[in-house]
Amino acid sequence: MLDWLNLHIAYWHWLVLGLLLVTAEIFVSGFVLFWFGLAALLMGILTLAVDLPFTLQLILWAFASVAFVVIWVKSIKPRWKDRTTAGMAFEALVGQVGLVLESNAGRSRGRLKFPAPILGEDEWIFICTEEVAIGDRVRVTDISGNALMVSRL
Repeated sequence: MLDWLNLHIAYWHWLVLGLLLVTAEIFVSGFVLFWFGLAALLMGILTLAVDLPFTLQLILWAFASVAFVVIWVKSIKPRWKDRTTAGMAFEALVGQVGLVLESNAGRSRGRLKFPAPILGEDEWIFICTEEVAIGDRVRVTDISGNALMVSRL
């Protein structure tokens, strides 16, 4: 009845499983399958060196998987810096002063330019409640979608 517990799993089975799990991480969000795959790769290397019963292999794989996930969540992930600009636009743009390139006369929007690129762009679309002319200096007060809310200096 429990004959499947006496299976013999070769080292390359673990290596293939590990590579499949690490590759599957590309298609799944969460960065968890990677650690299960890494544990399977570790088991492949371990079973290449030492002949272990299948049940012990499963227990060691489960333990290594959980350990890797815990180490990731508790130690590595909190120190991993978010290098994206998502959520940083407001802090980076509000208060900046730019020069009007395209007036908003008769329209709701115009175009301005900053002296140095901000978030990779030096020209931005703006919305202003008052009419501004080409060459006027404006200060960013808020962000509305992809446009900047500005006021004349």
